[in-house]
Amino acid sequence: MNVDRSLSRLATHFGIVPTYHDLEGVKQPTSRETNLALLRANGLKLDSDADIRLTAKHIDARARRRWAPEELVCAPDERISLAAPQKVDWRLELESGDTPVLEGSGETKLRLPPLPAGLHKLVLGAGENAQVVRVICAPRTAPSLSEVIGKERIWGVNAALYGLASNQTPGMGNYATLGSAGAQFAAQGADFIGINPVHAIGWSNSEIISPYSPTHRGFLNSRHIAVDQISPRSQSTADLIATWRETESAASAAGMVDYGHHHQHQSRILSALFEDFQQVSTADQRSSFQAFCVEGGVELRRFCEFEHLGEQHGTDWSKWPKLISDIEKSAINPAAQSDKHLLFHAWLQWTAHQQLQKTQADCTGAGMALGLYLDLAVGARRDGAEAWCENQSIAEGVSVGAPPDHLSPGGQNWNLAALAPKKLAADNYQTFRSILRQTMRHCGIIRIDHVLGLNRSYWIPDDGSPGGYVKQNFESLMALVRLEASRTNTIVVGEDLGLVPAGFRKTMNEQNIYSYGVLQYEKDSRGKIKKPEKLRTKSLVCFGTHDTPTLAGYLAGKDIEWWQKLGWVDAGKAEEMDALRRAELLQILKLAGQASPEREISFDQLQKAVYGLLAKSNTAMVSVQLDDVFARIEAQNLPGTVNEHPNWQQKYPLSVEQFDTDDRLAAMGGIMRKNGRGASAPSTRIK
Repeated sequence: MNVDRSLSRLATHFGIVPTYHDLEGVKQPTSRETNLALLRANGLKLDSDADIRLTAKHIDARARRRWAPEELVCAPDERISLAAPQKVDWRLELESGDTPVLEGSGETKLRLPPLPAGLHKLVLGAGENAQVVRVICAPRTAPSLSEVIGKERIWGVNAALYGLASNQTPGMGNYATLGSAGAQFAAQGADFIGINPVHAIGWSNSEIISPYSPTHRGFLNSRHIAVDQISPRSQSTADLIATWRETESAASAAGMVDYGHHHQHQSRILSALFEDFQQVSTADQRSSFQAFCVEGGVELRRFCEFEHLGEQHGTDWSKWPKLISDIEKSAINPAAQSDKHLLFHAWLQWTAHQQLQKTQADCTGAGMALGLYLDLAVGARRDGAEAWCENQSIAEGVSVGAPPDHLSPGGQNWNLAALAPKKLAADNYQTFRSILRQTMRHCGIIRIDHVLGLNRSYWIPDDGSPGGYVKQNFESLMALVRLEASRTNTIVVGEDLGLVPAGFRKTMNEQNIYSYGVLQYEKDSRGKIKKPEKLRTKSLVCFGTHDTPTLAGYLAGKDIEWWQKLGWVDAGKAEEMDALRRAELLQILKLAGQASPEREISFDQLQKAVYGLLAKSNTAMVSVQLDDVFARIEAQNLPGTVNEHPNWQQKYPLSVEQFDTDDRLAAMGGIMRKNGRGASAPSTRIK
């Protein structure tokens, strides 16, 4: 077989997209070098033309031998039929482990009855000729707002958790502070509070501050543990906390989170609290911790092993000596001497889990219909726990990123691990499902960041080859999202900004996956800001995100100022952008029925116009940035920068204890109520 043809067949088999259209609509072909790099990322050894031909021949032969599909997606009320080339025996093993299993003998046409929701295993034939089919049985749609809470138009607040200040505890915002903030927002009629991802960052990694660069998305960030909420506590530990309060750093007091100061003091306090727990915990606490370890199983064990090894050998596992050939396939046993080295990190996860669970209960108890709105990050750091613990599903030698788009004209390399479609499926999607479950268990809404990644992801090879798109098993991944969401009654929002294939948003919406709209980018074919009635009904819409200008920054052109300061645009281009911004501001005022101002546009004028437009739209969910309530000018993050901009560091000007006396939050609640959002309704939500 011709080597180019063999390479093309391999690329097709592993889902490598041959071409894609860039931001300008120009078709970009995937180069030979990129194909080779992405195939090697899937674990193929392709060092010569002979390797390419031989591998393609092997895969073709395997495909010819297989008559049954590798997986099937169905709904619980659907009957499955499969035609076999000859009489076969078969059995269906249900995910639940319920017996008896379904089976049949000597059939050429298999007819399965409607199945319960779950990921099941269909075995066809026996011995060397046996073929296994994954059967993903999931509801046709994810839960909708009306089904879950009996409402169709709600609003909520998005805040940076790290920036929520409290009079009770110093440093960065914590899970208890979040619960207090949620109660204040609920009092104004908000039905959810959205925050940045709270995935584990890594106990030993004090340098990473971006919540979108986690070590593992299946575990929680211990930096947000509220230490003063933990009991019992010895006097020496109480003294440590008192000292922490007294020595709060100047940077934090000046409105910035001092991550180094926080980590230094919090780590000492948590270590002391764990010692307290080991010595004086109650029987109920010990029982709860034991149950958590059992439930966490081998996944929790592997994560805790990683954290422990990171303390000894550094945070980048690729630089470790060969330490562990195999992890014991059992849950952590707090009573076993052999597991003592794992208990501290398991205790951190148990504590974070308990506190976040209480936060959700506090929010819904205060009147929020949905409570927490959590963000599922695109991926985890390549040197982190997820890439090490779940290596059987990870692509090799590539990073997830994005080609140039309106958020980052130079493209982006996120240095995140990529889930390889073939590897992920072979592991029964265990990594993906576990991450979904661990996030959904604590919230009423989940936002899947860069949901396009369920369809295709952009891989950037380490060898310098151009990046390229790889197709994911979209139908299967969407089915698993619906399955897990239905089990927890969770609303799902898919962040679908940027370049998306035709029909992608329609497909999502038909499955009750809500779109994500940002008013700054919601424009018609003429480049004009869309009218409220033109915004997608089945979506969550906000004015901006952590990556875009705040409302005050948008008005002042702060983003344009930064782009010019960093040399991304010259003075002439900045002037053009300023003129376009002025035109967009006037469009917004016109849409809101306000006359063009004779002088400068005021922040209050723009705030009422923007959030009045969003509130009166038919879009299902409106999210208000807390930055916009308090007229903050700097964005939480400026994509493409690390140290040039104060990314992920800004604290809010008021403590959460002051929220209920601040007129600005009440005024925002008034805007929402005036336009039919925030009226109370009985919640039917069950978690």
